[in-house]
Amino acid sequence: MTADEDDALYVLTAVLLTPAQFPSVLGDDYPEACSVLGLEPFAEGYGLVLGQDGAGARWTVATEDVTLVACAVAAWDCGMEYDLSPDERSVSAVLPGWPLAVAVAAPGVPAPHDPPPEPGTEGEWKVLAPPDTREWGPAQRRMGADEIALQWAAWRERIDDAAVFSDAGAEAGAGAGAPLPAGDADGPPGPAASPVQRVMREMRAYLDDPPPPGRVRSAFASGDARTLRCDGPGWSMVARTDDIAFLLLDDEPGEVVPVGRGPGLPTLLSALDGIAVRPAA
Repeated sequence: MTADEDDALYVLTAVLLTPAQFPSVLGDDYPEACSVLGLEPFAEGYGLVLGQDGAGARWTVATEDVTLVACAVAAWDCGMEYDLSPDERSVSAVLPGWPLAVAVAAPGVPAPHDPPPEPGTEGEWKVLAPPDTREWGPAQRRMGADEIALQWAAWRERIDDAAVFSDAGAEAGAGAGAPLPAGDADGPPGPAASPVQRVMREMRAYLDDPPPPGRVRSAFASGDARTLRCDGPGWSMVARTDDIAFLLLDDEPGEVVPVGRGPGLPTLLSALDGIAVRPAA
């Protein structure tokens, strides 16, 4: 694998960029994540290989060989070695910079740095960089949802089942962070609606007007359950089809809003799972 004809790329890590699995820090859906890298949102997706050249410069290689990258990531996750060297014929783009933060560096080469512009490209040279997550916003909100999905058991232990499994209605104006029965999701429309009600209606609208690929994703949980991830303008949801949901909102910095399992939530989650994209394996 080369960053150009003369310089080898030292691979540091790799990620998938597909409708079912993509770095959500880059966008609310797959096409949005692709646009950050200037890639066409092909249905088959890409593998992203992040590395350094011999001078230490950062490069991202987008390959159409998704299976190869998926095998490499799976092997690395198991602590196994895997030689990730995509065939040059599968490479869609070689992009300067990294779109994600990488905590490691290649040994024996200069420290990671942005490559200088290629001759004649100074006005068009765009170097990839990770989204700024120092302050609360869409990127940090999506990262928070990722963390809840990874640490579901720990977050679930914080919630009082007696509250979230109640069928009793809650006040429409219940604040962020308060356990909120799902019946509240069917409250009044318009300005009187709570943020949770607004998000629930937007998710229901996905059932009639399917959103861009990747807005609704389904992954394995345990038993017959699925973990759902749903994103929209200003919000992210993580839920299990047999349990409750958690919402994160751009307008509620740092808050995680539980949505209880009343009569409405199970039906909504089941319907969303029916339109969700799923990993190939």
